[in-house]
Amino acid sequence: MIVSAKGIHKHFGHLHVLKGVDLEVAERELVFVIGPSGSGKSTLLRCLNRLEQPSAGSVTVDGIDMLAPATDINHARQRIGMVFQSFNLYPHMTALGNVALALRKVAGKSRAEADALGLAALERVGLADRATHRPLELSGGQQQRVAIARAIALEPRVMLFDEPTSALDPELVGSVLAVMRSLRESGMTMIVVSHEMAFARNAADRVVFMDDGLILEQGPPAAIFENPAHERTRAFIGQIQRH
Repeated sequence: MIVSAKGIHKHFGHLHVLKGVDLEVAERELVFVIGPSGSGKSTLLRCLNRLEQPSAGSVTVDGIDMLAPATDINHARQRIGMVFQSFNLYPHMTALGNVALALRKVAGKSRAEADALGLAALERVGLADRATHRPLELSGGQQQRVAIARAIALEPRVMLFDEPTSALDPELVGSVLAVMRSLRESGMTMIVVSHEMAFARNAADRVVFMDDGLILEQGPPAAIFENPAHERTRAFIGQIQRH
């Protein structure tokens, strides 16, 4: 397993957000995490790359013990790309500047090498022709694709997506999902937290349903969406399908 999280607990003060979560993800697998707001989905993602420190449990990614004191976390994070709901781009830099910065600062590439790799990453998300544009000159969907390019430029082994389309206008969502689909086809291991249920149904290998800090059920999309075993999953899926 390229990702193995065992017994993950997370407390924020008195709030017990994750209550002993186990999640294993195989190489090249696309795992979709669904569940109501506040169920712990985003916190779980952030524990996988140590943006949040789990209160208990173990996390191994690509053979690296993410919680070991000796682990160089910045080096380890190069293997785990993350795309957030907000794009987090530097407004004063071009699209290429945003992508190349990580290659220079994190991967230690020369400016010329970083620019070449950055342009290749923008090409992969269909934005090579926007390399010199600043974020404000790009649509929300284009900004999110630049954020994806920035993550994949570092050649991560795993990509984490935390609600990557929820800040976008509906007509811009498709362009981001198309990039995610092409990443999946290229063999990228992906863990996605999102409300894009049609995408989950069509693209995911496995759907994980979380509620109240626990994984209640997981399985192939058809099983989760059409024949969920747990009553909480049934209620959640029913609610979505009514909207």
